[in-house]
Amino acid sequence: MRARRSSSPSRYHGSVTEEQKNRDSAHDVDDAPEQVRVRAQKRARLLADGSEAYPVVLAITSSIKEVREAYSHLETGEETEDEVGIAGRVMLARNGGKLCFATLMDGEGNRIQVMLSAAEVGADSLAAYKADVDLGDHLFVHGRVISSRRGELSVMARPGVAPAGLFTPGIDEGDPVPAWRLAAKSLRPLPKAYTAEDGTEMSLSEDMRVRRRYLDMIVRPSARDMVRLRATVVKSLRSYFDAAGFVEIETPMLQNLHGGAAARPFSTHMNAYDTDLFLRIAPELFLKRAVVGGVDKVFEINRNFRNEGADSSHSPEFTMLEAYEAYGSYDTMAIRTREFIQQAAREALGTEVVTLADGSAYDLSGSWKQISMFEATAEKLGREFSVDTPRDELVRIAEELGEDVADHWGPGKIAEVIFEAAVGDDLWEPTFVRDYPEDSSPLTRGHRSKPGIVEKWDLYVRGFELATAYSELVDPVIQRERFEAQALAAAEGDPEAMVLDEDFLMAMEYGMPPAGGMGMGLDRLLMALTGQGIRETITFPLVKKL
Repeated sequence: MRARRSSSPSRYHGSVTEEQKNRDSAHDVDDAPEQVRVRAQKRARLLADGSEAYPVVLAITSSIKEVREAYSHLETGEETEDEVGIAGRVMLARNGGKLCFATLMDGEGNRIQVMLSAAEVGADSLAAYKADVDLGDHLFVHGRVISSRRGELSVMARPGVAPAGLFTPGIDEGDPVPAWRLAAKSLRPLPKAYTAEDGTEMSLSEDMRVRRRYLDMIVRPSARDMVRLRATVVKSLRSYFDAAGFVEIETPMLQNLHGGAAARPFSTHMNAYDTDLFLRIAPELFLKRAVVGGVDKVFEINRNFRNEGADSSHSPEFTMLEAYEAYGSYDTMAIRTREFIQQAAREALGTEVVTLADGSAYDLSGSWKQISMFEATAEKLGREFSVDTPRDELVRIAEELGEDVADHWGPGKIAEVIFEAAVGDDLWEPTFVRDYPEDSSPLTRGHRSKPGIVEKWDLYVRGFELATAYSELVDPVIQRERFEAQALAAAEGDPEAMVLDEDFLMAMEYGMPPAGGMGMGLDRLLMALTGQGIRETITFPLVKKL
């Protein structure tokens, strides 16, 4: 549906209206910080004078990066008559009597010095610049490209005219261009730098960096780098699956039944249907429907929501990659997972031996280790440990390791907890942990030669689980039995048990080919590539209200 057009004049189009001139600033209140009040007053004065604090169009001819690349050859003190129009955020400023300096920064972190002199722009224009422009403002500058007497590549501001070929609707060739112009007035000052207890120069606390990511991206280059790194990784993943013949589809985010994972869902209510719905915890059951429908290779990069804990490796809202391949298996998906992670590392970071946040190197290259979950745990414990170990014995082992066991947990769940405590947390190099207990993996095919075991692996990287894959269970009769067992678990108090999805079972009854499937948390992949926590890899993570 189109948005209803407002009857009031737009503040971003045409001349400044009386309504805009007289509108009280939201920040112009008695308890606002002094700098906020001063900046709001500047905005109001600009509007009252008929100027624009937030103009629509500017005669930009080049990016800061383009200017730096094109004129990097200039010698100290060398000047040109080449004129450019650039814009960026004012990060540094030094005002003198007849000469002012400022450093502009673009969205990629590229910086360039601009200079404004009374001789070039006029005394009145220079005075207005000093009165109107603050740190944090976005500023447009038109002028000559020069190298300062200190060898700093700069733009010496001076008025000019719009050149030919300028792709800015509303500005025509030959139109006058001012030496400088506010592009956007910042009503709040940028955070000041301070020294943390460990001697690190900081601008924001860790909590504020997450809560106000926009400020984090302004003042901290690595925050902006993470945004671009994430985008490059996503692009690489899509490129890999596209080249392998996979089709990307979208599955419902609002669902009548939650399924595809053992997790607690978020619930909501749809007024139009007067029905309760769940936010997606996984796309698995719908992607499998697509395989039934004949899309033999399918994947999705999707947002999932799980109403569970939040810590350094878990977020209630996260991004997942899931892929399914007809006539594949968990062995097929292991090869694909290693290939696309290594490709993402090469394309995003230029190497498969990545440098983590603490400066250490982490090797993702070559073939990756494979171990058996039960065999590795038995070796570490120095005792018998298998799918046949009685539940009472599993409980004792878990308690010896300091792990609490819920009454409704089955033997498979307890065995996995024991593995995590004894082995998983210490798996540093990339490792496929294979062959899990059947009762904790209701969507997975039974192992070809090991009773009570399913063909599932979990990929561990630096002590945390990064991805998982199955040889998919495609027998609808066995799948129904598994779902019924899950229903019993739910009745006995398991809040993460899956529900019986009749429509999914009906789809499987039409025949699903043998298939391999895998899922990976995209946020965790960024953790693996950078060594950062999950709240750093998610651009705008959900945080508790203050």
